[in-house]
Amino acid sequence: MTGGPSEAAGWDARYAGSDLVWGAQPNQFVARELAEVPAGRALDVGAGEGRNAIWLAGLGWRVTAVDFSSVALDRGRRLAAARGLEVDWVQADLRVYRPEPGGFDAVLVAYLHLVPLDLTEVLNRAAAAVAAGGRIVVVGHDRANLTEGVGGPQDPAVLYTVESVTAALSGLEVGRAETVHRTVTTVDGERQAVDTLVHAYRPPPAG
Repeated sequence: MTGGPSEAAGWDARYAGSDLVWGAQPNQFVARELAEVPAGRALDVGAGEGRNAIWLAGLGWRVTAVDFSSVALDRGRRLAAARGLEVDWVQADLRVYRPEPGGFDAVLVAYLHLVPLDLTEVLNRAAAAVAAGGRIVVVGHDRANLTEGVGGPQDPAVLYTVESVTAALSGLEVGRAETVHRTVTTVDGERQAVDTLVHAYRPPPAG
């Protein structure tokens, strides 16, 4: 997801289609990193239609899902209700949204693509929202995807690098920081997209 309030109408229109834009299943890297983590309180920053938030809720997490598209959030709300799951859906411009500091056991930022200054500020606040003993997972299209992968934004300024993401997560210990490959089905067959994946932690209190 890219942009801010000025692009909300465009995303509302895209999400208003008959099909889910990103599908119903969680992102494969989100599932890999969080499937075995004990449930607590989670924050999904840039949740879209809520595929990751709903998946976490199904595992017992108390989830807050934030996005600027009211259409996406309404769709997520319906999907969660159909599965008997509760998610706290919040419509907000992520560039100014301020989550509760230290309030979440897991924070997720998945495919949120903003200009560097805005993304850094969002990641700073997301990192600050991680509770002691908690974690943050950040995944998005890597800059190498322009030449080595497929899909995603074509503006290098909004693409991720391991270095830019880890630099924005001050106060956390990085456990995983790497480029990863994701299989994408295209009209020309299966291709590999290149993503940045970072999983960082806030150490628990000493003693």
